[in-house]
Amino acid sequence: MSESEGAVIAELSGLTAAKAHADGAPNARDAVRALRPSQIREVANAGFGVPDMLPFWFGESDRVTPEFIRDAASRALADGATFYTHNLGIAPLREALGRYVSALHGATRADNIAVTSAGVNALMLAAQLVVGVGDRVVAVTPLWPNLVEIPKILGATVQTVALTYGPHGWTLDLDRLLAALTPSTRMLMINSPNNPTGWTMTRDEQRVVLEHCRRHGIWIVADEVYERLYYGPGGSVAPSFLDLADRDERVIAVNSFSKAWLMTGWRLGWLVAPARLMDDLGKLVEYNTSCAPSFVQQAGIVAVQGGESFTRSLVADLRASRDHLVNALQGIDSVDVRAPDGAMYLFFSLPGAARSLELCKALVREAGVGLAPGSAFGAEGEGFVRWCYACDPARLDMGVERLRRFLSTRGA
Repeated sequence: MSESEGAVIAELSGLTAAKAHADGAPNARDAVRALRPSQIREVANAGFGVPDMLPFWFGESDRVTPEFIRDAASRALADGATFYTHNLGIAPLREALGRYVSALHGATRADNIAVTSAGVNALMLAAQLVVGVGDRVVAVTPLWPNLVEIPKILGATVQTVALTYGPHGWTLDLDRLLAALTPSTRMLMINSPNNPTGWTMTRDEQRVVLEHCRRHGIWIVADEVYERLYYGPGGSVAPSFLDLADRDERVIAVNSFSKAWLMTGWRLGWLVAPARLMDDLGKLVEYNTSCAPSFVQQAGIVAVQGGESFTRSLVADLRASRDHLVNALQGIDSVDVRAPDGAMYLFFSLPGAARSLELCKALVREAGVGLAPGSAFGAEGEGFVRWCYACDPARLDMGVERLRRFLSTRGA
């Protein structure tokens, strides 16, 4: 930022503060007040307490965390693992994650790993490391709103590049993305496999984007939380920027224990980043959460070291649920749906979805079906709804039948 730009921002900040003082209102700062609230929560709040509700709105399975992971946490608590740990995580977990990431994506040392209090905390920390007031960020959308809003909290501006929907599902216009990634861009935020669409970036697309970002010194923050929930070609893990980038490049990969090991409520994640960032990252962790809970980290070790067979079984079940739900929805004439390559959602169109929030609230009231509105994922998501299929197929069938009846009463 130039000196003159800094002066303008300071002046505007001063005017904002003076206005707030003059109003006498105890408001949060403007950047926070401008954040969009979660429309998924808005729909869920309307559905809480509704009898016989079928909730498919949140991104989590209806199954509890596996017993072997819960038992590990219980043992750790019984052994007194209730104290502060190193900011970046306990050494055994960082080492276990280093081996896990190395097996999937090539040599990765514990020095490149930081343990965080959930994947979303890792996203915030990654952004805090590299983004500041006035920086320009690019994000591929539709997208889980946290990734778009986090840079705004830090005073950055966000330009979105939309995926397109067609006969082959959701696809990326690579030329449009490259055109948006100008030399003035500080960071690219990209989520693949994607929430909500299930779109998964190909290795060739990643290679082109990585080379472009290298030339212009652009940071890549890759949300790869769904990398193991992958049904496309090439094995048991989605293509990753870690497959292509050296560990000392401007690439930060964010991950979580929430999806592959069903640990949503445990709030445990990690990121892979250049080792030279770790000292500064440790300071940010200290000023955010200090550390992840010790007994939760102990459970994380067991998940990483002993959870591979569980994860593979989970993905097989999710693939079957995906195919089951796609086939059922394709039996409704007015629904347009395609099977995605990753994640745990269908993002599809149906009558009324041009006003998706209104539609989803009506589904709650009139059908007892809870879906997430496409508008929750940005303007590019309007016209669609998201259905999380990580549940028993019988519940999916009940949901489809209720949706069919709902649409028939509306003449769809």
